[in-house]
Amino acid sequence: MRHLLIHLKLGLVAIIWGIGWPAGRIIAQEVAPFAASWIRYVIAVALFLIYLRFSDKWIVPTREEWKRIAWIGFFATCLYQAFFMIGMKYTAAGDASLMVTLNPFFTALLAIVFLKEAMHWRLGVGIGLGLGGVAILFLYSPNVDIPFFERALGDILIATAAFAWACNTILMKKAMTEPALDSGRCLSPLQLTVWSSVAGLFMLTPVMVVETWVVGIPTPSTNGWISILFLAIFSTVISYVWFADGILTIGAGKSALYVYLVPIFGILSGYLLLNEKLGTSLIAAFILIVGGVLLAQSNQPLSKEPS
Repeated sequence: MRHLLIHLKLGLVAIIWGIGWPAGRIIAQEVAPFAASWIRYVIAVALFLIYLRFSDKWIVPTREEWKRIAWIGFFATCLYQAFFMIGMKYTAAGDASLMVTLNPFFTALLAIVFLKEAMHWRLGVGIGLGLGGVAILFLYSPNVDIPFFERALGDILIATAAFAWACNTILMKKAMTEPALDSGRCLSPLQLTVWSSVAGLFMLTPVMVVETWVVGIPTPSTNGWISILFLAIFSTVISYVWFADGILTIGAGKSALYVYLVPIFGILSGYLLLNEKLGTSLIAAFILIVGGVLLAQSNQPLSKEPS
């Protein structure tokens, strides 16, 4: 009961991130990917900076910290958002919310290489279960109204987004545990998220300008704007702040458990908001992928998950 409010917030984060998948699907049908990401992060960065400035967490990064932050922004804001928005143009929201759950597998494999963590049998078995779930999702998804090759392309792009987020997770882990050469402290998860969003927004800007020059100025519909605002305000700012509070209060491991609820809400919100299909194949894929992730992470979970 002592941390009831934190658990309630984390439960809401799972719901918000789940709804973020159909919101992304709506935007991807109307707005070019880099423009959609850029608009989202202009709003999010402004709110992030206001929140950070008027809290006790305001710290301006050092030169060496900025080098780390730039890489985090590249993977988390540029690559992840690009693959997320392009992928959502082709695949169903429910399918995508399951595919991105591959992120912890990628994180665990990268941790073996870059963080010198040990390989263990749970990871191998977990990856096998996860791949079985992915195969079911590819071959037996109930969303057959989307052509197979389009859906497969979208799922692959979402998996690539998950890999980009795994790279971000490794960089965040190092930044939170090893101070930069010109600093005596580590930045918090929230500080890293805010400043990497700033860096990522600067990187997105020239690409967005070129894209807009080629395809024209984006003109989202009312639903498109609602979706963009939802992703910027709720799925990015509020959720990341609450998730960072959860990590600091109850730890990364317990907070990460709520991430595994995201596909449930992604599938349900896709069904309710976009009339996507439900089916036993989604349940089987969910059990295999999430079960594999939980088994693989039974030693030391590393990752968090956005949408």
